[in-house]
Amino acid sequence: MLQQTHVKTVIPYFNNFVKKIPSLKALSKTNKKQVLKLWEGLGYYRRAKNLHISAKILVKQYDSKIPNSFEEIKKLPGVGEYTANILLALIYNQPRIGIDGNVKRILERIFNQSSEKSVTIFKLIFKKSILSSRNADIAEALMEFGAIICTPKNPKCDICNLKFNCNFFKKKINIKYKKKYFLKEKNYNIFCYIQKNKKQIALTKNKELSFLHNLNIPETKIVKLSKNDKVPGWIFLCNYKNNISNTKMNINLFYKFTKSKPQHFKWHSIDKPGNAFIPSFTKKIINKLKKVDLEF
Repeated sequence: MLQQTHVKTVIPYFNNFVKKIPSLKALSKTNKKQVLKLWEGLGYYRRAKNLHISAKILVKQYDSKIPNSFEEIKKLPGVGEYTANILLALIYNQPRIGIDGNVKRILERIFNQSSEKSVTIFKLIFKKSILSSRNADIAEALMEFGAIICTPKNPKCDICNLKFNCNFFKKKINIKYKKKYFLKEKNYNIFCYIQKNKKQIALTKNKELSFLHNLNIPETKIVKLSKNDKVPGWIFLCNYKNNISNTKMNINLFYKFTKSKPQHFKWHSIDKPGNAFIPSFTKKIINKLKKVDLEF
């Protein structure tokens, strides 16, 4: 849940999630729709899907235990080098470090080198010199240190225990960080089929947009023009911006009333979504539809 999401946002979701699904075995038996419903609002829903699939694999193939091998643990869906290292350090106390953005920043400042060089230097030192019975604590401490002390802006050098070994503190050299993500700007037309008398909107499973893959959304098409408020047979509602993953979406929203829906679409209640999983992307669209007089 913490991937790409702030701690304060995650806490209520996590508490509710473990309350409803208290164990790995329970997660493996839970319906995917329920898992997604509990995740609703956090975004990056592939994380939830991977978590659900991994729970089934762990229960069935590993006796409900996380593998203690780097190669085995990386076979789980969505588990990369960072996650594998952190899990092995925290669960099995193995001498491993998860190199995330916070840790990279610490190393860049200490060694006054690029991220790649700093990580390479640190790995050599860690492998040869750091022998500890508290490997899990070291891995967690580095992440927390970067999040709380060695922050991106206004680092707390005055209370830092590493400051006398840090080139940033000694020389106040401002490291220039490379941007990890670049937003791709794309234009979209979104078409909402509305059944007026039943207050329903037609949604379908997206198969083309990777960041909304297999989620309930209205008809969405990529277009070339940045502004196109005239489409025959459709009423233009508004233009708005929405960022998802690494994509900056410039959206033109259209609607029309109809009693029929296209093939592969399903009607969903606008006022009472019930147990159906509706991503935040679709909820924003529904809220925009509610703000205008659609004679519901």
